[in-house]
Amino acid sequence: MRKFFLCITWLSAVMVLAATHEVEVSIENPLSQHRIDVPVFISVYDVDAPFEIKSATVYVAGEEIPSQVDDTDGDKHADEIAFLVDVLAGAQLDVRVVVSDEPSLPHRYASRVYADMLVASKSKKRPHMPINSISAPSGDLYNYLHHHGPAFESELVAYRLYFDRKQTVDIYGKFNKGHELQSSGWYPNDEQLSQGYGDDVLRVSGSCGVGTLKGWNAKKKKAVHIDPVSNRSATIVAAGPVRTIVEMAVDGWQYGDSHLDMSCRYTLYGGHRDVQVDVNFAQPLGNEIFCTGVQDIKGSQSMSDHRGLIACWGTDWPVNDTIKYAKETVGLAAYIPTQYIVGEEKDKVNYLYQVSMPGKTSMRYYITFTSMKECYGYKSAEQWFEYVTAWRKELDSPCVVIIK
Repeated sequence: MRKFFLCITWLSAVMVLAATHEVEVSIENPLSQHRIDVPVFISVYDVDAPFEIKSATVYVAGEEIPSQVDDTDGDKHADEIAFLVDVLAGAQLDVRVVVSDEPSLPHRYASRVYADMLVASKSKKRPHMPINSISAPSGDLYNYLHHHGPAFESELVAYRLYFDRKQTVDIYGKFNKGHELQSSGWYPNDEQLSQGYGDDVLRVSGSCGVGTLKGWNAKKKKAVHIDPVSNRSATIVAAGPVRTIVEMAVDGWQYGDSHLDMSCRYTLYGGHRDVQVDVNFAQPLGNEIFCTGVQDIKGSQSMSDHRGLIACWGTDWPVNDTIKYAKETVGLAAYIPTQYIVGEEKDKVNYLYQVSMPGKTSMRYYITFTSMKECYGYKSAEQWFEYVTAWRKELDSPCVVIIK
């Protein structure tokens, strides 16, 4: 009994000694429409706590909501607090954020996202080995990683990134909302397919898939892969509960006369089908031109507003096996802010915008998709194009976040 008493006393002392700091945050919706699952992320430095922040608790109308504290730059110190809120049309929502110098309990909230990267096992008796980061001087671990690179999902959609010179963004469509990657591993078996699991819905081949950043060959007027490089790496930066962040990075990309160190970071929030893509370079760029857009699915319908939004809707075989698998219909879209755009041109397999960032080290753009098999999605090109037009409007009118 005495040992038990001492244990409780020590735990209580630790809890009492935990430091906290509180701020009020307002989120203002400038649009005349209700917005659900609005991503909010704030820098820990803007919170101005008198200690190193290791956890946070977020309250809306006195009720605790899920949140997470992330180390986004890999320096072993937290730098962002993220959460999701609903905001009424034209309204302001007040949020209370309490930060602490004590780490939060693991699995405190049910996760709305999932991410994994697995070293493939050649033995059915041994499971694939999960990892958070990997790199290769060859630049190619495509055949050594299960599902060929990192994969991540929300309740609505799933993506994967190829670990090779293509670095393609590929997609997995679902019938029903929920998480499937941990159990299906991107490749559902017959039993899972009979239970209503989704699967791969796009054969990306050598295209840019959904919004993969590529180089641009102006003479041949075609997208080119990210190759050769001195090193390629993949990292799962964050994996829930409200967002997952996955990054592909290269060192020494020999691109024309330039040698570039570049990272492409993909952020997916719970309740979202769209992904925020942040491209960062180690040094300010010159006049290099890149490109991104969406794959031209065979026989697809396409639309462009010629101001950064590009989309298509099409049907094709998702894999080479045309006996077991049926054709899939998907809608793809990418939105690149106009300040980066220097041209728009289609090559043989893609609808593309050419982009450039002279003197800058970063750019941000957005990608999204739908599969017609979704019971909650879009069923025609017209519906999809209408949706992505409204999606761009929301991206151009973000909620305003103010720390009081």
